[in-house]
Amino acid sequence: RRGWDFVSTGRGDVPWEECFRALNHIGYDGPISIEWEDAGMDRLHGAPEALAYIRSLNAITPPDAAFDAAFSSES
Repeated sequence: RRGWDFVSTGRGDVPWEECFRALNHIGYDGPISIEWEDAGMDRLHGAPEALAYIRSLNAITPPDAAFDAAFSSES
């Protein structure tokens, strides 16, 4: 017994959305590699679920222009 266990991506305390937003903010466009390890969940269920979760976050893309620019009177 230990004070923590690995859990499937998206089910624990890691702020994944914040991580992806930070990567987008700095313009990172390289590969994403996340290890899946959850002893309490069958891998045939957990791994595809974790992949879908990460793909949904990776779809968060920053806008092409600053938010305020959308309200500019100049074209």
